[in-house]
Amino acid sequence: MILNPVTPVALLTILRASDVRPNIPPCLANNFYGIFGQQSVFKISDFACFDLLPASVDEGSVVPLHFPEDGPQQLVWIQESSIDNSLRTPEYEVEVADFDAWLVSEKRVAYPDGQTILFEGAEPSPPSLVYRNANSGIVAVADQDTADVLSTRLPRFWKAMPIPTSPVSYLPVPSAAVERVRDILVSLRFDALVAGIVNGISLEHMRKDIRYLTNEDGTSGILSRHSFHHGSRIAAEWLKTQFEDAGATCRFMQFLEGFAPNVVCRYAAKTESSNTVLISGHYDSRGSFGMERAPGGNDDGSGTISVLNIARRIKQTGITFRSNVELVAFAGEEQGLLGSKAYARELRGNGANITLMIQADMLAYHAPEEPPQLGLPQFIGTPEVAQLVANVSAIYSPELAVGLTTACCSDHQSFHEQGYPATQVFERTGPIADPMYHNSGDFSDRPGYDLNQVRSISKVQFATLLHAAGFDLPEGVDLEDLERDD
Repeated sequence: MILNPVTPVALLTILRASDVRPNIPPCLANNFYGIFGQQSVFKISDFACFDLLPASVDEGSVVPLHFPEDGPQQLVWIQESSIDNSLRTPEYEVEVADFDAWLVSEKRVAYPDGQTILFEGAEPSPPSLVYRNANSGIVAVADQDTADVLSTRLPRFWKAMPIPTSPVSYLPVPSAAVERVRDILVSLRFDALVAGIVNGISLEHMRKDIRYLTNEDGTSGILSRHSFHHGSRIAAEWLKTQFEDAGATCRFMQFLEGFAPNVVCRYAAKTESSNTVLISGHYDSRGSFGMERAPGGNDDGSGTISVLNIARRIKQTGITFRSNVELVAFAGEEQGLLGSKAYARELRGNGANITLMIQADMLAYHAPEEPPQLGLPQFIGTPEVAQLVANVSAIYSPELAVGLTTACCSDHQSFHEQGYPATQVFERTGPIADPMYHNSGDFSDRPGYDLNQVRSISKVQFATLLHAAGFDLPEGVDLEDLERDD
């Protein structure tokens, strides 16, 4: 964001994105920069706009910015994930304190010993801390490349998200789109055919898939699926092949230089239709600070294998859809939802008609002494889609305890920001509790990694897709045939 050094510009941070309604004044709507960590960010030069804020907005932060012409030009939002208190160890608190000290030390962005260098060239300029509260902040850096390097310096439970350099469209989900989801909710009933289809998702296939993606089986050679690492390209090629073997038409979507591509796969509607139901996960990963290894078994290998094994079951049953169905594996999620933001913008630019979108992110961790769970986002997303998923879970995976989670936000946010009905499925009805979150030990062969829970949530994701898209079995196939396939 290039700013005039003599003109202060305020960033208004609304602490609850849900406070911002569709009928906000134009001085806000035309200066919207996105949602970051459940907070909406605006750049406002006319302070009279504050008098027009909705009555629902009762708190926020205003930060005046004065950037020199030769100083930092890119703003980056940094955010601590919602984590369980069990993860707030003394070691982690020291890690956060060290990061804060580094931010204000005016030292240049440095590469720790053993850290993979992702960008080469001139040494990056020092970051500048613009804003900080208990669990988020804004940092100014020289450019996008430096912003990407900054993400490698974050404490383990923090994420970095570049703030756009110009306003983005403020697109609330249209009432007609919400009403269409409500219609699905009203008509939802148990369907024995749906149950027969989703019950056939293979636990053994899931186990083989995650062990390949993490290289626990020793066959893929994937050391990391970080979006800049060559291992992510191996994963992308493999995923594309697997989806195509399952009957989908796939393509790579390149979105930023140096990043692995999105893997976008499609099952066209049997008869012509513009309606599209989209389910997704992200296949990129993140490891421990300073370590190259990033297996991403849970984050988000678990969501990726959910989507992949839905595709396998589509192939196995031979079902066709009455709406278009897209299965997408995103990259760039760990750097700020970059792959999904690019694809959601592309869809909006093409006028795509998305019935609903469901992102699967972190499905596998099952905390000790807790039941298997399904968490739905408390803040970001379309409540009607979340309610639909909850109702579907009660029908087809009643073993899951369903509730809300403050863990936020995955690739569904990119679609929410483009005005599409969207939600996320998550492993817990509370904050993140996985001790291997953003850790180089995020493998599947460890305590708490529960493939049965992954399968249960995958059944919910698939059943929601089937009810929303509509489907037909091949001629001559009935429920008994589906049960024999299980």
